[in-house]
Amino acid sequence: MGNSRGNTWSLKHKTFKPCQKEFWQFSFDEIGKYDVPAELYFIMNKTGQKDVYFVSHSEASAAGFIAFSTHPELAQRVKLFFALGPVATVTHATSLLVTLTRLPQPVIRLVLGCKGILRQNELLKRPLTWICRSLGKICGSILCYIAGDRIQNLNVSRIDTYVGHYPAGMSVQNVIHWHQLTRADQFQAYDYGSKENMKKYNQSMPPAYKIEKINIPIAVWSGGRDKFADPKDMAKLLPRITNLIYHEHFPAWGHLDFIWGLDATEKMYRKIIELLRKYP
Repeated sequence: MGNSRGNTWSLKHKTFKPCQKEFWQFSFDEIGKYDVPAELYFIMNKTGQKDVYFVSHSEASAAGFIAFSTHPELAQRVKLFFALGPVATVTHATSLLVTLTRLPQPVIRLVLGCKGILRQNELLKRPLTWICRSLGKICGSILCYIAGDRIQNLNVSRIDTYVGHYPAGMSVQNVIHWHQLTRADQFQAYDYGSKENMKKYNQSMPPAYKIEKINIPIAVWSGGRDKFADPKDMAKLLPRITNLIYHEHFPAWGHLDFIWGLDATEKMYRKIIELLRKYP
């Protein structure tokens, strides 16, 4: 199980420290191009397995699409790609967090700076978990409002545990990247500006990721109330998946039901295990 760089459990670097802005110069672009391949090759080397399965939720699915469209030799070693509530474009996303990314880029930089955000704060963590232990339904309702879920499908007694671990931190550059995608209306690399793009990509505009070129069998689950992976964005993504072997849509699910939903085991996880057995 991978930790995205910049989160609570992934704050080490060979040359930079988290207090330096250079440490935070990454988005899901780098996670897909470098981190996912590094993680999967590490697993295969350690276990001796020749190939693996890739199960992802939300932004991790975006990283998977980047990894497997950029590294076809890695894609050949993935048996099956499970995408739960995958997010590639956020044109129609209605979550408050996505709405905030639609602010002008200079405003985002002014407010958030140029390093990391939403990192775990030990001073706040203890009182927050205590509050959510006492007022689980209120904390749960806030999470549901942000992600589109129904409080009835969340284990309210576990909300303090969720809040104690989530969110775990990301880079401001990651926020900027999502900001760019809300305007670009396509799944593309980070836009550094025409001059820097020429140096990095050898073209003035950031390249779009070619999801169509991924030939891995892909299984997708989507939610009708999902405020991040909106059904309209999903309708654009699904036709681009050339080897879609399974898709199931749950009209009542939001974005967190895929990982915390009380009915996730019966509705989805059992099917995932069935597909794992079908594609040995």
